[in-house]
Amino acid sequence: MADTFLKTILNDVGQLSRFAARFFTQCFKPRYEIAEFFKQCYVIGYKSLPLVALTGFIMGLVITMQLRPSMVSYGVESRLPMIIGIAIVREIGPVITALIFAGKIGSSIGAELGSMKVTEQIDAMKVSGTNPFKYLVVTRVLATTFMLPVLAVLSVAISLYGAYVGINIKGNTSFNLFWAQIFTSLTFNDVLPAFIKTFFFGFAIGTVGCYKGYNSMKGTEGVGQSANSAVVVSSIMVFILDLLAVQITDLLGFN
Repeated sequence: MADTFLKTILNDVGQLSRFAARFFTQCFKPRYEIAEFFKQCYVIGYKSLPLVALTGFIMGLVITMQLRPSMVSYGVESRLPMIIGIAIVREIGPVITALIFAGKIGSSIGAELGSMKVTEQIDAMKVSGTNPFKYLVVTRVLATTFMLPVLAVLSVAISLYGAYVGINIKGNTSFNLFWAQIFTSLTFNDVLPAFIKTFFFGFAIGTVGCYKGYNSMKGTEGVGQSANSAVVVSSIMVFILDLLAVQITDLLGFN
C-alpha cells in the first residue's frame, strides 16, 4: 500500500512537471492571447482584492493584539511596530496571501477547466482550430504569476495599517511614528526575497489549478475532485516553496 501511494505521488509529480514544461514551450509561441490574459488578470487579480484586503487587515490587527501583552510583560512594547513589520513583510503577509489565493483561485480554475473538460468543450476548441492549452492554461498561469505579487504587496500594506489600528486600541502611537519605526527596521534584504517568492507562489498555484482541471476525469464528480485537490496541492506547494526560499536566501546571505 505504501508503495502504491508513493508511485501515485511520483507519477503526479512527473505529470505536473511535464505540464509545467509544456507551459514554457507554449508560452513563447504565437499566437499570443493578449485579450484573454488581461481578462484573467481582471478576474484573478481585481476580483480577489476585497477578500485579500479584508484578510490582510484582520491578520495585522489580530497579530498585533496577540503580541502586545507579551511585549508589555517584557518591557519592549516600543519595539512592537518593528517586530510586526518584519514578520508581516518577510513571511506572514506573502504566505497567508498565497494561501487565500490558492483557496479562491486554485479551486476556481480547477472547477472551471474541469467542467470544460468533462463537457468536452476543450475537445471542441481543438476541433475548431483553437489551441486550448494556450488559450486556457497559459493565460491563467501568467495571470496568477503576475497578479499574486501585486495582491501580496497590497495585503502587506493593509496588514500594516491593521497593525497600526491594533496598537492604538490600547495605546497611543502616532501614524508617522508607527511607519517611521517600520521603515527604519526594514532593509532591502527583507523586502526583495519576500517579493520575489510571491511570483513562484503564483506560478505554482496557477499551474496546479490548471493541471488538475485540464486533466479532470470521472464526469461531474471529477470537477469537485479537481477543485478540492487543486487547493490542497497548491497549499502544500506554497509551503514547500517557502521552505526552499528560506534556505536559498540564507545561503545567499539575505537573512
